[in-house]
Amino acid sequence: MGVVHHAVYPIYFEQARVDWLRIMGMHYQRMEDSGVMLPLNKLTIDYKKPAKFGDILMVKTGLYQLPSATITFDYEIRNQYEELLTLGQTVLVFVKQSTGRPMRCPDEIMNLIENAIPKD
Repeated sequence: MGVVHHAVYPIYFEQARVDWLRIMGMHYQRMEDSGVMLPLNKLTIDYKKPAKFGDILMVKTGLYQLPSATITFDYEIRNQYEELLTLGQTVLVFVKQSTGRPMRCPDEIMNLIENAIPKD
């Protein structure tokens, strides 16, 4: 078919999210080592135009709002011609590893996010 299979897009979102968190100073391994898990709760994908094999794809990742017990990311995938191909959103839940129960966003993570947001 010459197009990227629809099942690949969540992988693009995951990699972009992991990179975004790493750039902010949050590493998944360090989070898990501190007893915090961040499983996916919801995934939304709006396919606008197919990506083709050989396209150079750029995934823009942004935070929808400051986290609470959940953290929501928005995504845009564009090709090398800046054409909008896909919009997406993921909702992840902060979970305390020892209990398996939801928890509020840890202060360390909230501080990193708040410090990265431009002040007016």
